[in-house]
Amino acid sequence: MSLMITEDCINCGACLTDCPNHAIYEPGSAWRFSDGTYLKGLFSSQSGLSVDADDDQPPLSDDYYYVVADKCTECEGFYDEPKCASLCPIDCCVDDPELRESKDGLLAKKVSLHGLDN
Repeated sequence: MSLMITEDCINCGACLTDCPNHAIYEPGSAWRFSDGTYLKGLFSSQSGLSVDADDDQPPLSDDYYYVVADKCTECEGFYDEPKCASLCPIDCCVDDPELRESKDGLLAKKVSLHGLDN
C-alpha cells in the first residue's frame, strides 16, 4: 500500500529528506513524475494516469505535506522500512487504507519509476 500523511502534519519537512522516489511534496506544491525519477516523456502510472512525466500535476493538499501514491513504493527495494514514517516526529505518515499493494507490486512500481532491478 502507499503511505499517506494525515492532517495532523505539522509541516516540519522531516519526511522529505530520504524519500527515494521524491513522492512527498510541500503543501500547495505541484508535483511531477520526473521529480527524482528517470522518467521522461509520456508515462502511464499503475493507477492509469497517462501524462508527460515533466508536466506539473496539481497539489494534493494545500494545508500539509502529501504523498503521491503513484510514486510511493513504501521504500521497498531501498530501505527496510518506509523512511517518512520512521522520520516523522508525530507519526502522521501512515498506511493508506484505500491503497493496498503487494510487495511485488511496490517493487514493480520502483522499476517503472527508476528502471532499476530489485
